[in-house]
Parts: sequence; C-alpha cells; structure tokens
Amino acid sequence: MINLTIDGEAIAVEEGTTILEAARRLNVHIPTLCHHEDQAVKAVCRICVVEVEGQRLLPTACSMPVSEGMVVKTASPKVIKARKNIMELILARHPQDCLVCSKNGKCQLQKVARDLNMNRPNRYERDVRESRFDDSSPSIVRDMSKCILCGRCVEACTKGQGITVMAKENRGYGTSVVPPYGKKLVDTCCVNCGQCIQVCPVGALSIRDNTDEVYDQIAKGKHVVAQIAPSVRITLAESLGYAPGTVTTGKIIHAMRKIGFSKVFDSDFTADLTIMEEGTEFLNRLKNGGTLPMMTSCCPAWVKYCETYGYEQLSHLSSAKSPQQMFGAVIKTYYAKKAEIDPKEICSVSVMPCTAKKFECKRSEMCDSGYQDVDISITVEELAKMIRTAGIHFDDLEDQEFDSPFGLGSGAGQIFGTTGGVMEAALRTVYEVVTGETLPRLEFDQVRGTEGIREAEIDLNGMKVRVAIVHGLSNAKKVLDEVKAGTSPYHFIEVMACEGGCIGGGGNAPKTRRILAERRRAIYEEDRNLPIRKSHENPYVQKLYEEYLGEPLGERSHKLLHTTYHSRRDLLR
Repeated sequence: MINLTIDGEAIAVEEGTTILEAARRLNVHIPTLCHHEDQAVKAVCRICVVEVEGQRLLPTACSMPVSEGMVVKTASPKVIKARKNIMELILARHPQDCLVCSKNGKCQLQKVARDLNMNRPNRYERDVRESRFDDSSPSIVRDMSKCILCGRCVEACTKGQGITVMAKENRGYGTSVVPPYGKKLVDTCCVNCGQCIQVCPVGALSIRDNTDEVYDQIAKGKHVVAQIAPSVRITLAESLGYAPGTVTTGKIIHAMRKIGFSKVFDSDFTADLTIMEEGTEFLNRLKNGGTLPMMTSCCPAWVKYCETYGYEQLSHLSSAKSPQQMFGAVIKTYYAKKAEIDPKEICSVSVMPCTAKKFECKRSEMCDSGYQDVDISITVEELAKMIRTAGIHFDDLEDQEFDSPFGLGSGAGQIFGTTGGVMEAALRTVYEVVTGETLPRLEFDQVRGTEGIREAEIDLNGMKVRVAIVHGLSNAKKVLDEVKAGTSPYHFIEVMACEGGCIGGGGNAPKTRRILAERRRAIYEEDRNLPIRKSHENPYVQKLYEEYLGEPLGERSHKLLHTTYHSRRDLLR
C-alpha cells in the first residue's frame, strides 16, 4: 500500500492509484471535464490540477499516480488560481448561450464554472469555435461551437463501438472534432446509438428533441397514445434526480396522462409479442434448415450496423420487428378497430431509452399498418423535460395503472431492458414449447452478466442449443466476423448496441458502469415481482392471436410484425 496525505488527511491506497481516485476515497472533490471513470485517462482539459509538495509544476490529478509520502493540496490558492485561469481560457472559446442550451442545468462545464465561482468578466478575448451545426441526423444534434475537445465522444465511438464516426482534425488552436471529409452525420456510418451524447460533458452533442411534435399532436386533438419501453420505468426517475435504479412506473403513467396522452400502454406487451414471433422463427429455422445462427433484431442501432458492415449476412437477422414497431402496427390496426377510431386520427408515440428508435420509426419499411406505424419516438430525457415543463410534482403523484388492452406485460418482457434479457425471455418460452415441460427455475443465470460476449449451451430435450449474448458494437464485430467466416459455433445470438443493453441507451441520463449495475438490479427485481413471467402465458397476447393475428408467423402476423432489411454499404464510401 502507498501512504500519502491529501489536504492534511492521511490515506493508504493501492499502488497505481491516481491522485484523483485517492481524493475521491476521502470524499475530496476535484473538478474534471475530460475525465470519465469508464474511459482511458486523457489529461487534456487540465482542470483537475493539484499541488504536490516538492514539485514546481501542477500535475493533473487524473493522470498522476500516487507515491509514498506524497503530500497533496487540492484547493490551495495556487491551485484555485490555475484552475480559474484554465477555465477562462476554455470559456473564451465557448458560446455563452447557456439559457437556451440543451445541456443547461446538466452541463459539466457550467457546474465547474459555478464551483470555481467564475463571477468576473473574462480577461481573454472571446474567439468562439467555428460553428458546425448539424441537425441532419434523426437522433443526434451536433453543435461543434460548444466542443471543448475533451475526446470523450471519440473514444466512445471508436473504442466502445468500433465505428469512428468522428475524430480530431487539425492541430493546436485549429483542432476540431468532425466526421470524415466534412460529411453531415446522416451521411456517415453513424448508427444513431447516442453513446457519444452519453459522454459529452457539454452541449456539443445532444438528443434531437421531438417534444414539440408531441405537443402539436395533442393540441390538434389527435388521439395520442404512448408506449413505454421496459427500461423506462427504471431510468426515468433518474433523469428527474432520483437515485439510480429507482422504479416509478405508476408515477410515470400518471404524469403522462397529466401531460395530455390519451392512452398509456406498456411495451412489455409487445416484448412478449416479439418473443412469440422471434421464438417461433428460431424454432422453424432450427428444425427446417433455416439460416443459422439467427441474430436478434430488437436493437435498431445494431440492425443498421449489420446493414452497413454485415450487409452480406442480413439473412441471419430475425425478420421480427422490434417491440416498438410491433406496437405501432398493432395500434393502427387491431386497436384502432376495437376503439372505433380512424387510424388517421391516432398519433402513436413511443418513450424509449434509445436515440436510434427515432431513426427506426422513420424507416420506409415501418408502414405495414397502411400508415407510419410509430409517428414520434421520444427518449427518457425528453419525457423528463416534458414532466418538468408541465410543472408536475413527480413526488406527489399517485401510482396509476397502464391502459387496457395493452397494459399487461410479463417479467420476460421486462428483462428486455438489459443485456441478456431478450435471450432469457426467448429461452423461457422456447424451452417449454420444445420440451412440453414447465421450467423448474425461470432464471437462466448462464446468459446473465456483464462480459462483452457471453455464451451458453441449453439442453432442449436432448437438443443442444448454443447461444451468445453480445453488447457493445465493438464486441458485436467479433461475433459478426465469425458469422462472415462461417465459423460461428452458435445457433442464436442476441446483440445490443449499447453497453448494458437498453438501460445503457443514449436516451437515458448519463451512465457509468456503477450506475448500470443499479439499473440492472432493478430490472431483475421487477421481473421477480411480476405475476406473469413468461411471454407465452400473457393472456392479452393470447387474446390478440385469437381475435386478430391468428398464430405466430401466420399470414397476418407476418405482414404486420415482420420486416426486411437492405444493404447500407454505400455509407462506407
């Protein structure tokens, strides 16, 4: 152990610990901007400088390892003066439009400036970066005039997702972070996952806001129905300031009704529907010599990645739509008929943890109801803003129930929100369909976990089925390469683009791995508490097939609940 003193307090830490990490163990706050606990050390913003006894220069706390006998001062007059000078230099190149910035109130630069008491005019001449505003993407808005060159987005896209949509261009004073060849984001191989937004400390990258479109539809008197994704009940409260993992399903429903939504439905229902279709499709492929391994198609960022980088392997994707799109198709057909409402008068809105869902609902294939199946997709963060805008006191809301007939989902549908959840939900149904036996234990622990690639072998009445669970596109590439080479040992592969699955989606409040652990715990706890935990036992799903769809993979269900894909290889040029 290494012994040192920080601000007069002694502490012993492991060798290799940085000053920043040691200080945090003492609850000593050192400001950071470029640092992210789940990323590599960058030490480019230098706002975390500290004073170390015996050293003339001020080292950065995020990169300096501790040493025996080290004496550190984190808030000496010399340190405060240096940090304020660094902040002045950053602000000299940054717009001062905080009141209308998408990150207002949640901006890390704003917080550091406030903590440093930056209350005097800047001594340096203002020279704001050239504005490269880009709202071409359906999911992500870029305003490079606000970029502070922290490099977080580059690492998230390159190392985390293996795509490299953005990189630093030029050097020194002229450095900027841009897509290649000056392209707009929509013309790149960006998959709309929003992981760059998750790590951006300022307003340079933000979620495309579609809340005004929702307000317009409500104002026009449309029948505005909403579906809430499984993970939303886990992450929405966090966006309103609650602790990670806080579940507030009933309050969310109540808040949405107060905002003006006509009906609030549960996407767990169509998660169950997805299992019925996808599970049946997998069994058909397995028994009849279909294309294997079959890969899940619930995640639109993964689907677009596959269309771009694995365009020759598209037949491996399940043809089942995502729960969002299945819901949209059912709303404007079955529901419209039962409610005796003209589909033209229905506005179908989804509340998702995912920025890529905004792209998915605009796909030309997603109109099997005769209309655009899902009209508007908003994220968890957008719904949280709508709740605040409406002046709703979330704490005081009484719990309310989802509307019928799509208000009941199973625990299998609930765990769709975390990596491994789709696979586990499918196995709960596939096992009982194939064996004709009741599962002795519902939890498939072998598909749970946080490793980037996990694998398991399941015994279905003597038939050994090998499955893989993948999250993060850099991991997905490894599995996809095996499929391309014809060496994949698996029958069924679940892929989610974001680390952690939907609970780590780009439309949630910013995450860390510690926060993901709390969200994951809450997901599985919700599953355990639900009265129905298998998709095929959902009585409302059974009723939908009896009254309207017929049977899984039947003529009507195939038309409404399945889709096709196309190559996007041109984006690589």
